[in-house]
Amino acid sequence: MALLPITGKANRQIRTIGFTIAGFTATLLMGGLLIQGADAYRDRPPTTGIVYTESNIPTENGENENTVLGFQRDADGNLTPLPTSPFPTGGAGITAAGGITQQNVISNPEHTRLFAVNAGSNSIAVFDINQKDGSLSPVEGSPFPSGGVNPVSLGLAKDVLYVVNRNKDPKNPSQDASGSLPNYTAFQVTPKGRLIPIPGSTVSDPTDARPTQALISRDNHLLFGLDRGVGLLRSFQILRGGRLQESPNSPQLLPASEFPSGSSPTPVPGSSIPQATGLGLYVHPKLPILYVGFFTINRLGVYSFNPVTGELTFLKTVPNSGQLVCWLTTNRAGTRLYTSNPGDNSISVYDIAKDPTTPVEIQNVKLNGSGGDANLTLDPTESFLQVVSQGASPNIAEGNGLHVLKVNPQDGTVSEVSSSPLSLPSVNGSVPLGIVAK
Repeated sequence: MALLPITGKANRQIRTIGFTIAGFTATLLMGGLLIQGADAYRDRPPTTGIVYTESNIPTENGENENTVLGFQRDADGNLTPLPTSPFPTGGAGITAAGGITQQNVISNPEHTRLFAVNAGSNSIAVFDINQKDGSLSPVEGSPFPSGGVNPVSLGLAKDVLYVVNRNKDPKNPSQDASGSLPNYTAFQVTPKGRLIPIPGSTVSDPTDARPTQALISRDNHLLFGLDRGVGLLRSFQILRGGRLQESPNSPQLLPASEFPSGSSPTPVPGSSIPQATGLGLYVHPKLPILYVGFFTINRLGVYSFNPVTGELTFLKTVPNSGQLVCWLTTNRAGTRLYTSNPGDNSISVYDIAKDPTTPVEIQNVKLNGSGGDANLTLDPTESFLQVVSQGASPNIAEGNGLHVLKVNPQDGTVSEVSSSPLSLPSVNGSVPLGIVAK
């Protein structure tokens, strides 16, 4: 297990409407191709790339020391820190208590700009990505106010950035921040990367909602969110100008039929999390299908949605052999779906080629090391699956890391490379958040 070199100030201490669900299945049965969306890469050796995650270091002695960490990935999947990494965000992270979120770090589709939350200082850092060496340069004015308290997730729809502000005070996680509500809010991204608040764009949530994600549909017309604290699934239409309008039948409780009888308002024993709740969201790359991680019951949920109005229809759940299924991703062809399962530090692989509404688990693989896996992403060539893991104990580095898994081009299954994981330091209870691969 390789240990991240200690560099930089932050680490000194430790350092289609009309098409039906029944009708589209046949189109995916033909040919049996698995990697049809990655034909351009099939006959090439794996290419090198860059991986980013966020150190999420909280304020220390009044100083903001949060950073983005950057790594070069070679053709065998080995990670090496970029010479100029880490990259200060100008803000602060949060302790391990705030790690159950998604899309904390994102990039634009061209991988020329990167956005990162400062969850402990209520701001968003924006960087330009150097295309030659992967280094990051903050845009003028960065970081920018997040429009609320405790920003935890970002979604980009063309030139509009959506921020989820969870409203859990990092300095007092047992109480909601005074005078504020959780919200979804929008910013215009200027050509130079500055964030300009869009008037009237903020949509507030109930006090105890604990929203976790701002997932944008493939056509940039919809935003999906999940309020983990109250077990609500949300769908919004993205209007001209960037404002949000809640979709018909949104919000909706996750289906009580899938959970223990009467459990919807009942917390999981020993916690404040409702038993009928979910966590990760991901949209099928070609079809109006939304996948949801029902982590309290170890099942993967499947919804269809109207691609114009965003109206959601629950279809079913399927089992997951891992524990606490959370975050999700798919390949571009829409033939494989991957889940992270932090309860047993495993990855599950599903076949969604035969019937995207009925994912079939074909592999469950335990990751090397300790901790629990969290955010995950495929690189642009779909040769590697990168996974962030978080330590079980908030005060030690063990378990904080970056995992790299090689994707089998024949069947989409994965195997962890021998040098994985790369250990990341924990400072004052920090856990890494978010992942981008380019």
